[in-house]
Amino acid sequence: MTEFAWDTENAAAACSTTDESTPLLSASGKNTMAEKIGISQQTLVSNNGPFGQAKRFPQYVAGIAATLGALAAGMVLGWTSPAGKDGVNLIHDYDIPMTPSEFSWIGSFATLGAGAICVPIGMIADKIGRKYAMLLMVVPFTGGWLLIICAKSLTMFYLGRFITGVGGGAFCVAAPLYTSETSENEIRGTLGSYFQLMLTIGILASYVLGALINDMFILSIISAVMPLVFFVAFFFMPETPVYYLKKGNETAARESLLRLRGDQYNIEAELQEHREALEATRRSGVPFSAMFSTPAVKKGFIIAYGLMLFQQMSGVNAIIFYSSDIFSRAGSSIEPSIATIIVGAVQVISVFLGTLVVDKLGRRVLLLASIIVLFLTTLIMGVYFYCIEHTTAFNSIKWFALIPLCVFLILFSFGFGPIPWMMVPEIFAPEVKGVAGSSACLFNWLMAFIITKFYSDMVLAVESFGTFWIFSLFCAIGTIFVYFLVPETKGKTLDEIQRELNR
Repeated sequence: MTEFAWDTENAAAACSTTDESTPLLSASGKNTMAEKIGISQQTLVSNNGPFGQAKRFPQYVAGIAATLGALAAGMVLGWTSPAGKDGVNLIHDYDIPMTPSEFSWIGSFATLGAGAICVPIGMIADKIGRKYAMLLMVVPFTGGWLLIICAKSLTMFYLGRFITGVGGGAFCVAAPLYTSETSENEIRGTLGSYFQLMLTIGILASYVLGALINDMFILSIISAVMPLVFFVAFFFMPETPVYYLKKGNETAARESLLRLRGDQYNIEAELQEHREALEATRRSGVPFSAMFSTPAVKKGFIIAYGLMLFQQMSGVNAIIFYSSDIFSRAGSSIEPSIATIIVGAVQVISVFLGTLVVDKLGRRVLLLASIIVLFLTTLIMGVYFYCIEHTTAFNSIKWFALIPLCVFLILFSFGFGPIPWMMVPEIFAPEVKGVAGSSACLFNWLMAFIITKFYSDMVLAVESFGTFWIFSLFCAIGTIFVYFLVPETKGKTLDEIQRELNR
């Protein structure tokens, strides 16, 4: 499933399922995502920015503490993979019988929970603050895991997964919002990239722990501890100065900036910049009925929804949720749990590398390269499964499935993972970013639900090879969609993009 650059008035616009890191926009409108992750001690201590000398170490501490919630969310997403093919390990450890279809509900209920919280979490964050909204989400996180730990029936699994999905989905919105409002423009992209990185680390942690302890009950207990670790680490972090300004509490906003920047920093200058940005956001509001009056807005919605559709229909969440099951069906000579760990590690590394290049090569070229490779790898996976079922072509190299899946995740992390989320705030004017972002977020999670719920049914209906060929077909259509409809936005101002879409 995260980044999120539209205005803070509409925090719900910020969510995402897969998987995937996008940059935050600086006050000047430029992306800062390409900044390197990995900084010198001197940089952490001070910076001579436009507002004077600022300490960066407190900002990094606050950003990392906030993204521990993303690590907990990643463990929710990765939890179903160690359950094995059709949930066989889950059935054994909990002694609760279930059909493949019922197991698919266990996997997909988390995405429904995440979709349900997309819009409400923005309202909660505006009502009680970004910090306390995130701390509050520890309650559903912990409650959901307790239901799973104590599960005596499928209903308890369903409720537990839905509620943990609520907690995970909330962090997809609130954590990037918090880091965007507490960090300087110069490091905002770097801190924003930590969210997706921690999300993939959480997924990998589930894979590794599942292989090491080989007990779903103990894995659930460990997963339940992570939200509590986040709570302890994040409890001592400050609220964002932007939230205090929205509430008219300038004294608290100054104190927050002092904690985050140090006393050598020109606090008043940045406060004034935030005031002007908030005022511009208030002035830009328009009636909902007037939002669709221009070709730019109509085309923007087509592009946003199209990118979200093809992101999910590439099959990425089926691979993340059911990677162990996929390798079991592939008859791989590598232990499925080990192959899954390799896939998870590749995803973490590729997300990290993707944050360094995504703003240098351009959106459109990366989208095209990504979707073409996704088409080829899913096509190859379909051929592989077909040959496993009907020929002996791959009998001596059953480990082959690992190669296209790893290539798939690498190119997904460079293109169709982060870029759809990045482009939503770039192609919409301020007055429609909130509606566009929140609706795109909800649509993305609904598509993730469809894929995770019906993946097992698709395998039963058309076999594994047919399922991957369906994903491949959507990727082929997605290639045409990107080539003809998606504009390049790198280096362009909002006005330039709007003029291009209005043509």
